[in-house]
Amino acid sequence: MGSSTTTNGSKRQEPAKRKVLVIGGTLFIGRALVKELLKAGHEVSILHRKTRHDLGKKVASITADRNDPESLKRALAGKAFDVIYDNVYDWERGTTAAQVEATARAAGSNLHRYVFMSSVAAYGDGLNHHEGDALAPDDHPDAYVRNKAMSERTLFRMHQRDGFPVVTLRPPFIYGIGNPFYREAFFWDRLREGRPIILPGDGRRLMQFVNIKDLVAACIKAIDVDDVEGHAFNIANPRPLTQVEAVEAFARASGKEPSFVRWPRERILRAGGHPMGPKLYFGFYFDMPAITVVVNKAQRVLKFKPVDFGTGLKETYRWYLRNNPFKPDYAFEDSLIATAPASAYSAPLD
Repeated sequence: MGSSTTTNGSKRQEPAKRKVLVIGGTLFIGRALVKELLKAGHEVSILHRKTRHDLGKKVASITADRNDPESLKRALAGKAFDVIYDNVYDWERGTTAAQVEATARAAGSNLHRYVFMSSVAAYGDGLNHHEGDALAPDDHPDAYVRNKAMSERTLFRMHQRDGFPVVTLRPPFIYGIGNPFYREAFFWDRLREGRPIILPGDGRRLMQFVNIKDLVAACIKAIDVDDVEGHAFNIANPRPLTQVEAVEAFARASGKEPSFVRWPRERILRAGGHPMGPKLYFGFYFDMPAITVVVNKAQRVLKFKPVDFGTGLKETYRWYLRNNPFKPDYAFEDSLIATAPASAYSAPLD
């Protein structure tokens, strides 16, 4: 640890500069995390499946498929890191607890911290979860939920048995600059063209968000704060929103006025709609059973202070106007809207 002098002449400890490996550094979380790690002066490598990246010459590249234990073992042989951030989930094949454990076992014996990016989905369902609540069972029907919960249990067993220095973070829906998922942009595309937003059911399912910058700040704190090994942290804006409130917040950020077409959720799904697409109707993966969390622990231990949702959305909207990578397809929505009765239309709800 280095030190600096405060204004009153006392010495202040500075965070150590560390050798850091980011598993999956080229998408949303990883890209933002690498940027902040470099800014903090850490030596950064990323592990990914490609042979090159566009993160700059300061970032070393390690090529491996983390879902292939032998490939991973070969790639990490002879390398030592102080910190590993495990951010990757393979949406096509899944990333299992066994694959996460293989990564952790390959990390070596001198690790300062292993930060695992979990999700509020690890709880399975339910509202107002604290970190000590039970996670979803091993036989949960949703593979993502099951894999996140089982991975956390595996890593915490390693901590209990061997002192493995794991910290897990559980964010909800992540928004912000650089989002590669069709989420905020889904609504802004429609709002800017004056199109109604299809509202599944009554629009009162709860959603909770966190800005990518706030999540990355928590990632950095998780390696700088002492005595957090073996802990999980919910990382989210404290207040959940209904789906209607979320859309209204997107609308305010864009200076537009939303209108809605209410459709029964089961009829949307029967018509071919799916939360993950290709026939999206409410943003990628946004229409899911509510899972909400309490963030007091992160506020207390990590000094977590998330940006106001409206402020974060306005900044994101400015980025979207310059960088929107999506090409909207309205065909499925048009087929629903065309058959909607007049009673399905509404202005914003209270």
